[in-house]
Amino acid sequence: MIESDTRNPIPDVNIEVNGGGYTVTDLSGKFRIEVSIGDELTIRHKDFYTIYHTITSNERIEVRVEPINDSNYKSKISKSRLPVFKSLIDSAETYLKKDAQKSIQFITEAISESSSKKENAEAYEVLGDINIHWKQYDLAVSNYRISLQNIETNESSLKLAKAYQLNKNYQESLQTYNAINKSELSNWQLVTLYEGLGDVYRLTKVFEKSINAYKEGLALAKKHLITPKVTDLNSKIAEVYNAKGDTQIAKNYFSESLKQANKQNKKRAVEEKLKVADFQNNINDYSTEITLRKEALNIIEEIETDSIFDNESPLTSQKQNYKIGNAYLEQGDLGNAIPYLEKSIEEADSKEDLIVKKDATRKLSEVYESAEDYEKALSAFQDYVDLVDQVYIKKEQQISQATRFRRELTSKQNRILSLESDRALSESKYNFNIEQAKRQKLIIYSLIGGVLLLLLTAFLMFKYIKQQRLANNLLALKSLRSQMNPHFIFNALNSVNSFIASNDERTANKYLTDFSLLMRAVLENSEEDFIPLEKEITLLELYTKLEHFRFQDKFDYSIKVDENITVEDFVIPPMLLQPYIENAVWHGLRYKKTKGHLEIAIAQTEADEIKITITDDGIGREKSKALKTENQQKQNSKGMGNIKKRVSILNDMYKDKVDVFIDDFKDEEDTGTKVVVTLKKD
Repeated sequence: MIESDTRNPIPDVNIEVNGGGYTVTDLSGKFRIEVSIGDELTIRHKDFYTIYHTITSNERIEVRVEPINDSNYKSKISKSRLPVFKSLIDSAETYLKKDAQKSIQFITEAISESSSKKENAEAYEVLGDINIHWKQYDLAVSNYRISLQNIETNESSLKLAKAYQLNKNYQESLQTYNAINKSELSNWQLVTLYEGLGDVYRLTKVFEKSINAYKEGLALAKKHLITPKVTDLNSKIAEVYNAKGDTQIAKNYFSESLKQANKQNKKRAVEEKLKVADFQNNINDYSTEITLRKEALNIIEEIETDSIFDNESPLTSQKQNYKIGNAYLEQGDLGNAIPYLEKSIEEADSKEDLIVKKDATRKLSEVYESAEDYEKALSAFQDYVDLVDQVYIKKEQQISQATRFRRELTSKQNRILSLESDRALSESKYNFNIEQAKRQKLIIYSLIGGVLLLLLTAFLMFKYIKQQRLANNLLALKSLRSQMNPHFIFNALNSVNSFIASNDERTANKYLTDFSLLMRAVLENSEEDFIPLEKEITLLELYTKLEHFRFQDKFDYSIKVDENITVEDFVIPPMLLQPYIENAVWHGLRYKKTKGHLEIAIAQTEADEIKITITDDGIGREKSKALKTENQQKQNSKGMGNIKKRVSILNDMYKDKVDVFIDDFKDEEDTGTKVVVTLKKD
């Protein structure tokens, strides 16, 4: 499965064969599915139209998906235009059943073109298929094992197990089947595995295990609608019951297999009819046998126009006429037996089928003898003797041909293995030559790697130290913030306490309500390094309002924000300004003899910088310091020290983002204090 324009593989395409076989394409776009000529493939995918293709030969197919205007796809099937290796494998499979030597020659060339273990595995798997078809089962075993040594696949493992069974290595076959991981198999493969186990147990006459394996396969085939296997397994279960002597149960299963076969193609239907006919002969039900064979003859005459059956096939008219004649003979109906046997001899003669002609002639001689027509019986018997001599000569020729054929296949097999050994030796020499170059490169690369490793270590150490420093800074900020919050809360609660002490409950309640709003905001921001300037202004307004609420007779205040400032562009550390306002009120303005003034002004001095100025006309820093007790001086020093540390850490982390400058406001008796905070944009 490929895209026609890019030739990129298309994975996960659903491939289904009528009758229930199913698979999907892998990452390389490849799929394999067991089909027969005449079966129809259904190919589905979400990105192109569903297509249908009837199998006409055993050549590979390639599905090319072509883009069309509406962004969907249409599909076209053609013979592969594959690279050299794939073309050779295709040719080998094309000649697999026609010319074994030619097919093996293509495999030889394919192995010489192979460039990977995957391709080697595929070549030896096809070579095993060739050996299986030509009944060279020991060679098939060898080739499937080589294929699995290159790449282990479930398909090759199943084929190896089958080859072991055909070569009568029954224990090896069972071991191979049982070693396969069933959870990795497709539904078709799993049914094939159970069928294979059943075959081995049947051949070794372990009938109960054979039946159990067949039934497990049958249940799966029914569940997943794998119709061909439903037919096959019903038929095989019937054969095992018949071998056990349970003819009635066998009859029921044969009845089901025959019903299922009639739903499939004509060839499969007639094959099953003949199996059931053989069973009816075995239980001496000759009437049913004759009926089934006559029905089979009619179907064979139809399909012989499209198919050619060799003389070894059970689907030949000469064999069926012979068996019908034999069934009539078993019934004692000599009148009907003679014409069918004569018809069988005539057809066998025209098709040069000496075996059937010999058997039918012998049987015809017996019929004439039973009818007391001894002259014809003698004539038929003499023909039979002549045919035996011809069959003997032919058998000798066939044995000779088979021996020569096997020698040729073995020779080609040895040549392939020799080519593999030569190539392995060449690769070994080549690898040895480049190994020295690799060693030199390895030394150079090791030195380079060592330098890079040192640089990487230095970088990671630097990064670790930086991260550790950042973590320490964050911890210090958190610690400083945690020290400021109790200080602020303590002062605020003192104010509430003073209102309560003066029995001014209404004022205390009002103050406490505003205080709770402020406290919520302060606690919400306590974990942040920076908050929006707009939010800090709101907090300042609320805090200053509370302080003014307590000391209304001591000062007035004003907060001025330049209209040209885009407040949302700036951020500020939370609770940075509050301690300076607190100092202005508590240590400057409240000791002033006359009513003072507190001003907070925010102005933009540059495009990326603003200045926040906090000024008061209180008694000034020197007088305030003289009035403080020793404990108050320590507390104030600690509070302002925390502010300085916060600013220092933040500037270290965020590259001089905040600057604080404190000075006297004016040169008079009440000098006052001015705090200028410079804040830079991100």
